[in-house]
Amino acid sequence: MVDICITLVNTNEKDAIYTCLTSLLGDAKNSGLRLGVVIVDNNSTEDIKPLLTKYFPDAVLLRQKENKGFGASHNRALTAVDAQYYFVLNPDTQVEHGSQLLRKMFDFMEENKQVGMVGPRIIYPDKSLQYSCWRFPSFLQPICSRTSLGKKGKYKKMADKHLMKDFDHNATRPVDAIMGSAMFVRKKAIEKVGGFDERFWMYFEDIDWCKRMWENHWPIYYLHTATLSHAHGRASAKVPGIITALIKNKYARAHLKSWIQYCIKWRGNYKFYGDKKT
Repeated sequence: MVDICITLVNTNEKDAIYTCLTSLLGDAKNSGLRLGVVIVDNNSTEDIKPLLTKYFPDAVLLRQKENKGFGASHNRALTAVDAQYYFVLNPDTQVEHGSQLLRKMFDFMEENKQVGMVGPRIIYPDKSLQYSCWRFPSFLQPICSRTSLGKKGKYKKMADKHLMKDFDHNATRPVDAIMGSAMFVRKKAIEKVGGFDERFWMYFEDIDWCKRMWENHWPIYYLHTATLSHAHGRASAKVPGIITALIKNKYARAHLKSWIQYCIKWRGNYKFYGDKKT
């Protein structure tokens, strides 16, 4: 068993994965942690195996003949290597050398045995803050966050509340949910809760997983002392305008479908857990 297994999904992101793993493993070189790496390849047109053989020979490569989506792909990775913790990570992330990201998250979890999942403080490449911890969304929240409605009045307040803009992000605290780009999860919590719900092909699978963690008494924490850089491409928002986006952008359609699935699944349960002491 390793201490931490890093899981990544590759869909023609070979260069990003090289940069990500080089920075992450370089930062953890003297951490004393036993690490594993699993990469699930979603039938990419570029072959990542030669790169892994040359630079990361111990990494496990799992190939899929089709893109099964974010959650299903990571679920496969979560069963490939036995680990105490799993770090679900996006390829478009980097760690600054000397930040001791993995060590900080590992130590936090070891010191707080009741916590099921922790997320680092995430910044953009320009070092500005990325809102990566959230309150659970209400039915109207996606509309507020992705349209001009969310730029003023009560709808802006709703969008800002979801993104937790009302709290100091230089503080560690329990939160409802963390972004799926970086989720550090305890194996025992996964054994109790299960992995991602594979009905969500992409989007809302991270929020749903956090919801199930809280429902099963595994709190989620935001750890401000651990910092990760994330490019955050937001594929579903690249085409402006709701109608145009739904017609031209498959990720926008996937986002809408997942939002509806999430609302149906939780049926108005908008309870906020992270605002309470655990």
